This record gives sequence, C-alpha cells and structure tokens, in this order.
Amino acid sequence: MFIKHPDFLEWLDLLITVTLNPDRTNVREISKNQFNGILSQIENNEAHVVLQFDNWIFSLTTDDEIRLLVRQYHSSLIVLLDCLLESQRKVGRLPDYASNVYSKMIDYLNKVFSFIEVRFPNYLSLDERVPVTYLEIAKQEFRSLLRKRRNKKDDEYTRLVISRLEHFARANSYPYKLTFRVVLYNKELVKGLEEIEASNVKYDDFSATERMLIYLNFNSKKFIDLLTGRLAKEINTHENPVERMDKLLYYYKAFKQLHWKPGVKLNPKFHDLDLVISNWFVQEILYLERKLRLFVKPLQGNAETKSKNITEKIQKVLCVLSTDQMALVLRAADDLRIIQAKSLNEVFRTITPYLSTPYKEDISHGSMRSKAYNPEERDSQIAIETLERIIEKIKEY
Repeated sequence: MFIKHPDFLEWLDLLITVTLNPDRTNVREISKNQFNGILSQIENNEAHVVLQFDNWIFSLTTDDEIRLLVRQYHSSLIVLLDCLLESQRKVGRLPDYASNVYSKMIDYLNKVFSFIEVRFPNYLSLDERVPVTYLEIAKQEFRSLLRKRRNKKDDEYTRLVISRLEHFARANSYPYKLTFRVVLYNKELVKGLEEIEASNVKYDDFSATERMLIYLNFNSKKFIDLLTGRLAKEINTHENPVERMDKLLYYYKAFKQLHWKPGVKLNPKFHDLDLVISNWFVQEILYLERKLRLFVKPLQGNAETKSKNITEKIQKVLCVLSTDQMALVLRAADDLRIIQAKSLNEVFRTITPYLSTPYKEDISHGSMRSKAYNPEERDSQIAIETLERIIEKIKEY
C-alpha cells in the first residue's frame, strides 16, 4: 500500500534534491534574488505546513492509513535532511544570503519533525535506530539549550536534567541502542524545561520541575534520592508524630493525583517511578504508624464495659498494591490452585476483610471480585512487576 505524498512534500523534495543540490544544479550561479525568493517560499510554507498536513491526515479513514502516512512522511523527511546536509557540505562556503537559505531549510525541517513527533507519536516506529544526521540535529538543539542556561541558577533537579542532556549531547558512543524513543524523550525534557521557565508557576506540594519529571517517568535513581530526601526533610520539620503522619499523607495523596504520560520511561530496565516512590511512602507510613503506637497513650476506661459495647476491630494487613492489583494476584493464585476454596468469590470473601491499602481501610470483597475480571493494563503491569520483585527476593534467600 502506498499513499501519494502531498504537494508540499513534493515542493520540499524538488527544492532539496534538485535546486539546492550541487550534483544537480550549479548552486553558485543562483542569484541573490533567486535565493531570496526561495527564502520567502520557505517562510510561506512554514506557516501553512501544519494545517496542510492536518487536513491531509483527516482525509484518511483508518488507523492503518494514518500510520503508513506518518511513517512514510517521517522517513521521507529524514532522507531529505540527509540530502540537504550532504549538499551543504559539498557546496562549501557561500555568501550569507545563500548559506542562510540552507540554515533556514534545516530549521524548517526540524520544526516539521517536532510537529509530527509531538502530534503523532503513537503512529511512529519509535524503536528504530536514529539516523546519524537526525541525531546530530537533535544534539545541536540540546547544546543550544545548554549554552542558554550556562549562567542560570537552576535547582538541583534541573541541574540533574542538564547534566544528563549535556552528557548525551557530547558523547560519541552510547551503551544502549539509540532509537527515536531515546531522542524524543530527551526532546521532551528540553521542552519541559523551556515551558517551566516561561510559565514560572509555583505549587505548594511538588515543584514545577518535580511535576515535569514525574509526568515523564524520570526514574533516575539520583532523582528518586533527591525527591525522597526533599520530602523526608519537609516531613521531619514536625516533631510531633501525628503532625508528621498528617504531612506524609498529604504528600502521598498529592503524589498519587499527579499526571503521568503513558508509555514513557527514562530507563526501561528500572522500575516505574510511581512504583518506587509509592513504596517509599508506604514504608514511611508503616514506620510512623509504629511510632504513633508508642506516642499515643491508650485511652483510660473500664475495659469490661467497653468490650460489651464495642466490637473488637479486625487486625488488618496493609498491602501496598491497590485493590485492583491484589484482585489480579488472588485470581491468578486461584486459577493455578495455589490457594483453594469453593469458588473465587469465597477466596475474596474470606481474605478481603483482613486486607487494607494505603487508600482504603475497608475493602469490599464484591468490588475486588468484579475488578479481577476487568483489569487495566497499568494494574496488570504493576502486579507483574511486584511478583517479579518477589521472585528476585526469594532467590536471595
């Protein structure tokens, strides 16, 4: 299946492969007026290419057609960028008005790349290896950002991101496969820093930079240490354990309400940031609960009278998994007959009263049963990662 390129891509193809290509045209004989005409043409097309491309996308009817179109267009742009950079190298030094056309053309292609990659990331083949020329353009962007921030007073999170981008931009080799996914993730970091600087918004719980890195699942161990260290410092400003618990629960609730971008992760070989930070919160809550038992004196009164009026509270086990995730684990254990009862409903009815989560003290066994049959992909992923961690821990025994 082949989809015909639109007119504006044909114009790009003609300009780059013929007009500005020294193998096809004597570029040095192009007059200043002609170069200025090309420059005007580039600027006019730059203003309309997004609208033209959107209109063309909406003329298609199926996801397969859109995916094929986006990938064809993206691949064609990479080929054209390679050709343009090679022509620029071959033609050598030119008058400013002529070299400006090549520079403007590179900027133009880069903007079109950014538009496609931001607007249609789900249709791109992100795990393909990045072409060398495309990578070099991206690294130039990162170096440009670094030059702009050279004299700025950044917070420690921004310094961490800048350090990573600096290492990426200057490295000649990498210990991992350089894919579009890697480059686009770094581009999102750059975009995030620029948006934070432009907005200058302040928050009470998590800073704008923390929110951006959490949104992008920046699961760097250094970032995790910085974030948990900052939270611990804030919480420990309160000497009273009750006040500490209140502050801890406040931050935990705020953290769970933050937005996350699906399908992105800094380090694919490490756990999601959500899992690691949530586990940190749960461990801190458990620790403070133990301290509170020592801090709060038992209420005085007639124990015999109380026992007649108050039903003894069931001692519950706190589980860091959500209700949906526990439901998946118990359903799998029942299906494999690791635990055995008359029915799956009986499993939930018997076990659920003794379980709680950081979000719910009392869990409905009926609710847990229904969620076992309609799992969300993220809950399935977290349940699998948790069981894998259990396996690794057992291997250490």
